[in-house]
Amino acid sequence: MDTRRALLDALAVDDGPVSGPALADSLGVSRAAVWKAVEGLREEGFAVESTPEGYVAPDDPGYSGAGIAFGLDAPYSVEYHDRIGSTNERARELVGDGAADVAVVADEQTGSRGRLDREWVAPSGGVWLSVLTRPDVPTARAPLFTLAAAVATTDAAREAGVDARIKWPNDVLVGDEADEADESDEADDSDPTGRGGRKLAGILTEMEGEADRVGWLVVGVGVNANIDPETLPAGATSLSAEKGAPVDRRRFAATLLERYAELTKSPSALDGVLPAWRERASTLGRRVRVDTADGVVEGTAVDVAEPGALVVDTEEGRRRVHAGDCEHLRDAE
Repeated sequence: MDTRRALLDALAVDDGPVSGPALADSLGVSRAAVWKAVEGLREEGFAVESTPEGYVAPDDPGYSGAGIAFGLDAPYSVEYHDRIGSTNERARELVGDGAADVAVVADEQTGSRGRLDREWVAPSGGVWLSVLTRPDVPTARAPLFTLAAAVATTDAAREAGVDARIKWPNDVLVGDEADEADESDEADDSDPTGRGGRKLAGILTEMEGEADRVGWLVVGVGVNANIDPETLPAGATSLSAEKGAPVDRRRFAATLLERYAELTKSPSALDGVLPAWRERASTLGRRVRVDTADGVVEGTAVDVAEPGALVVDTEEGRRRVHAGDCEHLRDAE
């Protein structure tokens, strides 16, 4: 697979054909190895074109491991599956193999789940991926990776032509909240989730570490991409439905991975996650009700603080909520 990726990278930097001998020289392999790599890519559906002058990269790489890795400006290897139980589960298996910096991607998941073990429908046509990293950061900063994934997903959706935003802590939504909010302080009956928008994507983070350091971290992202919303749970939507046309899943996945890598590449880069999250948030400035392990917190969401706590002004004073199920109520006056 290393030769295949290197070959794709070599083709990506040239506008025209590249001869087999030239590729062999630049990659430090035999011409037979180049031919074998080309054939392997073609078997994956990655149509490398042959001309009398040499090999040419396809204009539209397919949605596959090689396709997503093609030109990817992020430090991840890509493991692709047409069908899998769960990309998060597969990423955890790779932890046991000592792997790091791997993006597990699937066209379809058969055993996926969301936060609080809620059902997550993941049919063919979505973008289902999990990123395994071993960041050298304190365990206390781990929640920032979830927020970074939400920012990356939102940016990828916007690049694809869908105006997405984030509801604390990790739901990516589309739609006009003002039209979907109730006139009372209660959540809209037509929106029993209390989201205040149509759900486009969700994020599930799992990790293990010592008291002061993360050992490994898996961020799973599920995006309803080219899916008929009628097949999705109530309150959910898809990129294709919002845009009115299919989106390029390969480009979407690559953009998401690149943005996530940029936001999490170093401890100093993580300092930019909260400002980026605030700019894309729909929760701030809204009245919210958050169900926490210690009871209900209700008031106006005014900020998000390190490492991702929601700051809420309540009648009893300002509260920081580190975890909970958040509902959007009517706009704060």
